[in-house]
Amino acid sequence: MKGSHIFNFMATGVGSVPFSDVDGICRHIIKTFPDMPFWPQFVKRSYLEDMLVQASEGLPFVEVNHKERALALRTTDNPESELISFYEHFLATDTDYFAISEERAIGLYTILDLMEKGPDANGRFIKGQIVGPITLGGSLKGPTGKSALYDGEIMAAIVKGLAIKALWLIGKMAVSGRVPILFIDEPYLSGFGSAFTPIRREEVIGFIREIVDYLRSKSDVVIGIHCCGNTDWSMIIETGVDIVNFDAFGYMDYFLLYRDEIIRFLEGGGTVAWGVVPTTSFTGKEAVSDLKAQLEKGLDRLYEWGIKRNKATERSIITPACGLGTLEPQKAEKVLELLSSLSNIAFEAAR
Repeated sequence: MKGSHIFNFMATGVGSVPFSDVDGICRHIIKTFPDMPFWPQFVKRSYLEDMLVQASEGLPFVEVNHKERALALRTTDNPESELISFYEHFLATDTDYFAISEERAIGLYTILDLMEKGPDANGRFIKGQIVGPITLGGSLKGPTGKSALYDGEIMAAIVKGLAIKALWLIGKMAVSGRVPILFIDEPYLSGFGSAFTPIRREEVIGFIREIVDYLRSKSDVVIGIHCCGNTDWSMIIETGVDIVNFDAFGYMDYFLLYRDEIIRFLEGGGTVAWGVVPTTSFTGKEAVSDLKAQLEKGLDRLYEWGIKRNKATERSIITPACGLGTLEPQKAEKVLELLSSLSNIAFEAAR
C-alpha cells in the first residue's frame, strides 16, 4: 500500500477523547477533519472504551476485572479447550466472533451511522486504531504478577486475535465507502530498551509484522503505528507499516537521529504522521505559528537530507502528540482546533 496515497498534511486524531456528547463530538470530528475523520474512544464515558479493554473480546485467557476496571490473565482448568476454540474461530476467519461491541466502541458505530446518513462526497479516508500486541501483552498480568510477554503461547494467541479483530475493524470502517487507515497503538514501546522491557527487538518486529502481513493478505488497508514516547524508530520502521506516528512536539530530535531509516522509509512510499500538537504538556497558550515552526524544523531536516518538498508534503499527516483522553474537555477542544488550523496552513504553505 505504500506510496499509493497522497496526504498533503491531512489532519486526524489519535483516538481517545475526554468528552461525553457522543453524537455531537462525532459530528464535530466529521466536520473538522473531513478528509480523514477518526472514530473517537470515549474513555470518560466508560472504562470499557480503554484501548486495552476495548480490544479484549474474544481473546483467550483474558478477562475484565470490573472492580479494578482493568484486564487480567485468568487461569483455567482446561486451557487446551479454550485455545482450540479460539484457533477454530481464527482459522475460519470468523471476524464477527472477534467484533468490538457497540458498548465498547460507541464512537465507531456512531460516526459510521452519521456518515451513512449524510455522506461527504469529498472524504477520502477514515482512520481507526487498535491496541498493539506489545502494549496489550505488557499490560496483561497473571496471578504470578508476570506479564503475558513472558508466555509465548499466550502472546501467539494475542497477536493472532488482534490481527483478526483488526480485520473486522477494517471491514467495519470500509462500509463508509472510504479507504480505511488503521493505526496500531504501541505506547508500551516508549520504554523499549529499558531493563524493565522483557522483549527483544526481533520479537517486537515479528509480532507487529505478523499483524501487518495478515491484514495485507486479506484487505486493502493503510496501516500505521503510533508511539507517543521515544523508542527505537528503526525497529518501528522495520515492521513494514505505511505510516509512522510520533510525538513531534516532544521528541523531534530523537526521531530525526534515524536519518538513513527515515530516508529509506519515505523513498519507499512511507508516510510520517507528525504529532506536533502537544497533549500531556498542553497549556492552552500554544499558537499555530509556534506549532508550524516545530513542524518546519522537521521538514527542513528532510529537505537537507535530499527529500524533495513535494514528496515530503504528500507523505505527511498532522496529528496530536497522543490521545486526548486525559485532558480537560476545554483543552481537548483547543487541541482539535489547532490541529485543523495547522493542517490547513501547512498545506497552503506547501502549494
